[in-house]
Amino acid sequence: MPDSTVRRLNPNKLLLSKWTAALPKNKEKHFLVTQLIKPEWPDAPIEHIELEAIYSRRSFILPWRDLTDTEQWLQGWQ
Repeated sequence: MPDSTVRRLNPNKLLLSKWTAALPKNKEKHFLVTQLIKPEWPDAPIEHIELEAIYSRRSFILPWRDLTDTEQWLQGWQ
């Protein structure tokens, strides 16, 4: 039986996807993937994304695999 706290994602399809912080901070609840960070080598897989808070427009870079943790991130805006 698969672990219910892990979700499978394709990093190439994350651009402009919507996310909700499971534990919002500073009124930052809804986020949008605004950029896929290209690796140094063209054939290397994508490792990082840029996520932007809708409320504050603050953005930060994180490993895209962090989005698979349902204790931190929920897919879509909820």
